[in-house]
Amino acid sequence: MKAKQILFFLALAVIGFAIACSKESGRPGDNQNPPSTTNCDGVNATFSADVFPLIQARCATGIGCHGAGSANGPGALTNFGQIKNAANNIKSAVVSGRMPKGGTLTADQIRQISCWVDNGSLAN
Repeated sequence: MKAKQILFFLALAVIGFAIACSKESGRPGDNQNPPSTTNCDGVNATFSADVFPLIQARCATGIGCHGAGSANGPGALTNFGQIKNAANNIKSAVVSGRMPKGGTLTADQIRQISCWVDNGSLAN
């Protein structure tokens, strides 16, 4: 192979590698660090009244999402332990708009989840 061809393919490989390394994978749960703290003034979100019903209705809707037996992202989100263990990932995914797939949450719903996580993800 000629030197120019080798340099061309080498440059292409380096550029491809640089692009691949600069992109986020975009998969839910990849970001283990939640976004910065949310303004929770006036928000008293509880797990039992706010977070759990919301996750049951919008996230734990089947094996294709986060229902029983799911391996998507953090897996199933059907009980407090699973949700608490994935709390930072859940917050990151809803704040960024990556979740829920095929839908959106209102700003109030996102604040409820964010504030619940920011306040310690309590079983309240």
